[in-house]
Amino acid sequence: MNNLFANATEILLLAFLTITFLQSGIDKILDWKGNLDWLTGHFSKSIFKGVVPFLLGTILVLEMLSGILSGVGIFQFAIDGDSVYGLYGAVLSAITLLMLLLGQRVAKDYVGAQTIVVYLIPTIILVYLLQ
Repeated sequence: MNNLFANATEILLLAFLTITFLQSGIDKILDWKGNLDWLTGHFSKSIFKGVVPFLLGTILVLEMLSGILSGVGIFQFAIDGDSVYGLYGAVLSAITLLMLLLGQRVAKDYVGAQTIVVYLIPTIILVYLLQ
């Protein structure tokens, strides 16, 4: 129990990433067609227009891995007070968010890009805390 309180900030941020990425990944699995249709339109006038299915699959895998590693990191903190898996999850989450940010910028969706930065800031803070 002491590990939970001693690492409360890190655990809460890992929970944030777990929820964010697992929910997003599961949504992509459950509504692949809807996501693909929307993104195909979103990127129709960009350099990504011909590879949207591949990019969506890549993001899906990265989001699921980010969420799973972050979730495992929470349990590792609870057990031994340290979390290499949490660090891996946080770094992969940051990379995933940077890829999403690139997509929004390429699609000229600047409001969407701003939203991603809101997720990126606590993620970078978590990477810093876990190093």
